[in-house]
Amino acid sequence: MFTRVGSISAAEGTKNPLRSHTDGSLIVMNGGGSLQEAAIAGRLFSVANQAAVAVTANLNTTWTGLGVANPTGSGKLLVIHEFGWSTNVVNPAEGVVGLMMATDTGFAAALTARCTRNGFATSVAYCDDGATISTPVLERVCGSTMEGAITTVVQNNANIVDLKGSIILAAGRSVLTYHSIGGSASLIFHFLWEEINA
Repeated sequence: MFTRVGSISAAEGTKNPLRSHTDGSLIVMNGGGSLQEAAIAGRLFSVANQAAVAVTANLNTTWTGLGVANPTGSGKLLVIHEFGWSTNVVNPAEGVVGLMMATDTGFAAALTARCTRNGFATSVAYCDDGATISTPVLERVCGSTMEGAITTVVQNNANIVDLKGSIILAAGRSVLTYHSIGGSASLIFHFLWEEINA
């Protein structure tokens, strides 16, 4: 039979050795999902198009799709954790889906970001589905769309890209959807991000 040693204080300035049984084996417990702590703390936000959106082709500065901007002077960093899209109706054209970066020029709060701990906090981000933006740069290729009926093309599932917090928006920067061909309203996008003090 094992006897627990117990937890050790983790206060700043104290030693915090790992918890173990008296035989030296490590005591571990499930800490929840990887984003659970950020969600509970009210730092995690999401936004999605509320209807299918037309997308502009390539690096167009008269852009439509979905974007998240960290406004100048926000005092926050936006850590982008996830991006996704799905086909709502027949795609007008096949093409590459990706993420491009730009400044916060032209962004307005056309869509409301939601705290994943519902009602707990308000985001600093401007979320938009169309704006005249500064010249963007394609930074990530995430997948593709196929032309044809959604009943015959294997693309009925949502496409989820786990960015693992690898895109960081400083104040004055934005991340926007990219499509290599563009087309009429057939796609719905989403972003998931964390807001931390700069």
